[in-house]
Amino acid sequence: MARSLVICAQQMGSAVGRLLNEQGLAASMSQLRHASSHAENTNTFLREALNRLDYPEKLQNLLLTPRREMSVELVVQMDNGQIEVFNAYRVQHNNARGPYKGGLRYHPQVDLDDVRSLASLMTWKTAVMDIPYGGAKGGVTVDPRKLSERELEKMTRKLVVAIKEIIGTYEDIPAPDMNTDAKVMAWFFDEYSKYKGFSPGVVTGKPVYLHGSLGREAATGRGTTFAIRELLKALHLGKLGDQKYVIQGFGNVGAWAAQLLWEAGGKVVAVSDVAGAIANENGLDIGALRRHMSSGKTLASFPDGAPLKKEDILTVPCDVLIPAAIGGVIGPEMAAKLQCKVVVEAANGPTTPEGDLVLRDRGITVLPDIYTNGGGVTVSFFEWVQNLQNFKWEEEDVNRKLDRKMTDAFNALWTVHREMAVPLRTAAFVVALQRVTRAEVHRGFD
Repeated sequence: MARSLVICAQQMGSAVGRLLNEQGLAASMSQLRHASSHAENTNTFLREALNRLDYPEKLQNLLLTPRREMSVELVVQMDNGQIEVFNAYRVQHNNARGPYKGGLRYHPQVDLDDVRSLASLMTWKTAVMDIPYGGAKGGVTVDPRKLSERELEKMTRKLVVAIKEIIGTYEDIPAPDMNTDAKVMAWFFDEYSKYKGFSPGVVTGKPVYLHGSLGREAATGRGTTFAIRELLKALHLGKLGDQKYVIQGFGNVGAWAAQLLWEAGGKVVAVSDVAGAIANENGLDIGALRRHMSSGKTLASFPDGAPLKKEDILTVPCDVLIPAAIGGVIGPEMAAKLQCKVVVEAANGPTTPEGDLVLRDRGITVLPDIYTNGGGVTVSFFEWVQNLQNFKWEEEDVNRKLDRKMTDAFNALWTVHREMAVPLRTAAFVVALQRVTRAEVHRGFD
């Protein structure tokens, strides 16, 4: 027994040592980052809208400051008996309009600044989409590829235990995000229900057969397609089928957007993923490409596309460029090289403030992320409503309601864009700020 305790203590010491080393490395990397962080980028865009609204500084601080930030350490015994410690975060930004809502991501570069920025974005995204939620975000600093499925499940359940007192069906509702999926949400729902009773509404993005919603898998990509359709109409650029598209990122969002645009007759002339890129000036057969990849083959090995350096994907000539991968990819240098008429931000934060200024000077319209990728959280809301009703909707109903939400949200931000003569990004933040502020003021501050 004593020997077991000694071994356990040694393992814990080793794990803590590794954690401290990782924290030190993370701190060093943070110092080497671009001068503007994710949170600062978000606040830069926000402050531009706040300045147009002429809000007093006290109100600005209230709207920018998160309500709660929680950091926890998850101690997990791995399959080989070793003890590992993972940093985890949950930031709850604002709940004036309803329960906190936001995804949960597993990624080795997750840190508090990243989660804080994404939580803020969720506040404005739910407000732009006019669904009764606030904004939150969560994450674990981990490379899920290095964990077995059993280790991933244990870590997820540890996370639920650690944060269960600040989440709930009417308090804070997580959802899938980077490297998390329906299976992870099922574990989350199951573990939470052990402590709080049957609670399918505590998370969204669950499997369809386990209180999930039809249409949820394609929701963000479908919403992106609806967003492009409305923008093309407003700019008098024609229909979806008249355009050439380039899509950076062929994960869930990029693949579904490509599929739906291709089905509408559009030419997807180049796509990329984390491993490579391909192009075809006559348009890729997206149906064949998805079948190719579902068989276990790589995107770059698709025979009907010419290989392309993935770093060059953003500069391929097109009508509509869709960054659907990671944030910060369009800085000032890249913005000067783009050969498109429109940038549609399906990813979170793909354009930096400096890059955004270059695009404005060049006359390239940017459809902002807080609107473009709002389809995911909108159908998450539909799933939550179905859980509360204990009644499943037909997929046609889900898609029709999503279309209506995306159309109404675009009309609201386009109206502000025209009346205030501001870019669409600023207009989106103005709409969101007005809705959140109205809720804050009418609920009171005491």
